[in-house]
Amino acid sequence: MKARRKVILLYNSEMATVNDFYYDKSIFITGGTGFIGKVLVEKLLRCCDVRRIYLLIRPRGGQGMKLRMRQYISSRAFDNIRADPHIFNKLHMIRGDLLSENLGLSAQDKQILQDDCQIIFHCAAQVKFDANIRDAVNMNVAGVQRMLELAATLNRVEVFVHLSTTYCRADLPVLEEVLYPAKHQPSDVIHATQWMDLDTLSLMEKKLIAPQPNTYSYTKSLAEELVSQYAGKFPIAIARPSIVTASLKEPHPGWVDNMNGPTGIIVGAGKGVIRSMLCDHKQEVDAMPVDLVVNGCILLAYNTALQRPKEILVFNLARSDKNPITWGEAVDLARSNVAEYPFTMPLWYPGGSPKTNKFHHYIAVLFTHLLPAYLVDFYLILAGHKPFLVAIHKRVNYGLRILQYYTVQTWRFTNERYMSLSNTISKEENEVFYTNPEVIEWNSYLRNYIKGAREFCCGENPATLPQARQLHQRLFYMDLLLKIFLICTLLYFVSYVSLKVSSIY
Repeated sequence: MKARRKVILLYNSEMATVNDFYYDKSIFITGGTGFIGKVLVEKLLRCCDVRRIYLLIRPRGGQGMKLRMRQYISSRAFDNIRADPHIFNKLHMIRGDLLSENLGLSAQDKQILQDDCQIIFHCAAQVKFDANIRDAVNMNVAGVQRMLELAATLNRVEVFVHLSTTYCRADLPVLEEVLYPAKHQPSDVIHATQWMDLDTLSLMEKKLIAPQPNTYSYTKSLAEELVSQYAGKFPIAIARPSIVTASLKEPHPGWVDNMNGPTGIIVGAGKGVIRSMLCDHKQEVDAMPVDLVVNGCILLAYNTALQRPKEILVFNLARSDKNPITWGEAVDLARSNVAEYPFTMPLWYPGGSPKTNKFHHYIAVLFTHLLPAYLVDFYLILAGHKPFLVAIHKRVNYGLRILQYYTVQTWRFTNERYMSLSNTISKEENEVFYTNPEVIEWNSYLRNYIKGAREFCCGENPATLPQARQLHQRLFYMDLLLKIFLICTLLYFVSYVSLKVSSIY
C-alpha cells in the first residue's frame, strides 16, 4: 500500500531556540501520569521556561485534585526539580476523561484551555495488546477524535502532537515517516463498536483487525487516519516511538516505573520466574530510551510549530540501523548484569534462555515454569498456605505469548526526519535535548536499566545489594545441585529401564 506523503527533512539554523519557543507557553498534556508523560512533564519544567502545564486527570474514587497532585509530584521522576519550591506551581490538573463526550471537561476548564493553551501533547492511550476492540477503539480512536475536536476550538493553538507507535502498521516490514491509509474509516469503526454487543465484536475481532496482530496496532493505525483528516486546520505532528524503555540519563539513569514490555521480561527473568521465551536471538530489537523519545517530542513540536506546514509531519522515533543490538546480545548483557545487581526475594536462580523453536520453548515452559509451579503450590497447600505460583506463571506465559509476535521478527523504521531534528538546534541545545541513539553504550545502559528496574519498579533499596548477591550465590549452587540431581535421576531411570528391557530379551 502506497504512503501518502513525501519525507521532508528539517534544516533551519535561523529558527528561534527551543527555549525561546517554549518560553511562557501553556501546554496541555494527556497521559501525563504515564511513563512517557512523567518524563515529558519533568523535562519541560526543568529545561523549558513554560508558563503552565495542564494535565488531563481522570477522576479516581472521590480523590480531590490536591491529593492527586501530591501523589503525582511525589514520583521519583521529579527528584531533580523538587528543590525548587515554586516549580510545581506551573502544573494545573484538569478533571476529565478521554472516554467521555467533550472529554468530560467542565465549561470553565474548557474555556481556560481555549483561551490559554498553545501546545498539545496527546500521549494517553490504551496500551494493552489484548484489550477488547471496544475499549481499544474508545480510547485510541474516539479519544483522539475528542482531542482533535478540542484542538480545533483553541484560540491560540500552535501545534498538536499525537503520540503513535512504529507498530501502527505491524504488517509492514518497513515503515517510513509517512502516513499510511487505514483499512477502515475510523468513524465507521467507532460507530460499530458503540452499537454492537461485546459477544458479536469478539467474534468479528480477529477478522476486523487483520492483518494487524492485536487491537493496539489496529487502533493506532485508525488514529493516524483520523489525525490525517485534520491536516491543514492547525499544525500537526505524529510521533512514532518504537519500544520505549528505561531512560538513558534523565530523570535518572535507568528510570522506569512500569512493568510493560522489556521491563517485565527483565524483572521476571531476574527473579527466576521467566526461564524460557520464544525469541529469535539473531533479530534486532528497536528499543528507544524514554528520554530520547521525550526530547524528540519536544523538538518535533518546536519544529512543526515554527514551520507551520500544511501537511502532517511524521517522525519515527526509532533507531533504524543506528547502533543495532540483537535480542541475543541484549539477553547476554542483561544476564551478566543481573549477576552483578541481582534482585532481592527471587523465586529461584535466574537462568534459562530464549528459544527459537516453538516445540523446544513449550517443553521448557512445561518443565521449568508449570511443573515447578504446581509442585510448589502443592507444598504450600499441604503446609496450610495459600497457593500463588501457578496463577503467576499462567499470567506470565500469557504475556509471553502476546509479546512473542515482536520477538521473532525485525522491522525497519526509517528515521531520516527524526535524525534531522538535531540539525535544527545549536550544539549547546543538542546537549540538553539529545536525540541520537548512537550514543547508547548497551552494556552500561542495560546495567542501569536493571538497577533502575530494581530500585524504581520493585522498590528495592541499593543498600540491599550485598544480601541479594549472597542469596544469588547460594541459589546458583542450589540450582547446580538440582540440575545434577535431575540428570543423575534421569540417567538412573534410563539405565534401569534398559536393564529391564535387556533382561526380557
